[in-house]
Amino acid sequence: MRERNTGKSSRAKRAPLSKERVVAAALALADEKGEAGVTMRAIAARLGVEAMSLYNHVADREAILDGLVDVVFEEIELPVSTGGWKESMRNRAASVRAVLRRHPWALGLMDSRSQPGPATLRHHNAVLGVLRAGGFSVVMAAHAFSVIDSYLYGFVLQEQSLPFEDSAELDEVATGILRDNPTDAYPHLTELMMQHALQPGYRYADEFEFGLTLILDALRPDEVRGGSPR
Repeated sequence: MRERNTGKSSRAKRAPLSKERVVAAALALADEKGEAGVTMRAIAARLGVEAMSLYNHVADREAILDGLVDVVFEEIELPVSTGGWKESMRNRAASVRAVLRRHPWALGLMDSRSQPGPATLRHHNAVLGVLRAGGFSVVMAAHAFSVIDSYLYGFVLQEQSLPFEDSAELDEVATGILRDNPTDAYPHLTELMMQHALQPGYRYADEFEFGLTLILDALRPDEVRGGSPR
C-alpha cells in the first residue's frame, strides 16, 4: 500500500498518515456532505493518498464511523455533579444540542455503534455518575437517561427538519399557509400562528427549554420518591 505519487515536495510536506488524520478528514467530509459523503475513496482523495492506504490505519468504513461518533462525543461537555443533577443535565442537554447543530449528520449515529470509543463511554459514564450521585437508583438513572435523550434527540431531529431557520422564513411559510387556505379551514392552526408563532420575538428554539424543564421537574431521585436506591 503506498500513497499517491504527487511529487517529492508534497511528500516531504505531508504529515504521515494516521488513524487520527483519517478520522479528521472523514469529519470534514461529513460536515460538508453528510454521512453518505464519507466514503473510503472520498477520504483518500481529501488526504491525497490511494484509498487502499487507509486500510493500514482503519479496518473499514464502519471503524471510521465509530471514530466519528467518538469525536462528536468528545466535543460534548462532560456533566459534573457540581450544582446538582438537574442543572448538570440541563447544561449537558444544551451542549449536546449545540454539538449536533455543528454536526447534524451525527444525530442518527450517536448511540448506534456496537464498538463505542473511549469518549462515548466516558460521556455515558459521566451522565450516569451524576444521576447516581443525585440519588437515582441504577434503574431510575437508566429511566432518566432514556427519557432525557429521547426528548433531546427528538427535538433536535424536528428542529433540523423544519422548513424555516429564522423568523423571516417562518413568516414566509406561515403567510403562505394562511394565504393558500380558507380562513376558517384550520382555525386552531391559524390561532397558533397568529397569536404565538408570528408574534415578535418568537423562536421555535425556545420550545426546547420548556420541554426540558417539564421533564427534569417530573424526574425524582429515589430518595425523594420514597424508593430504596440500588
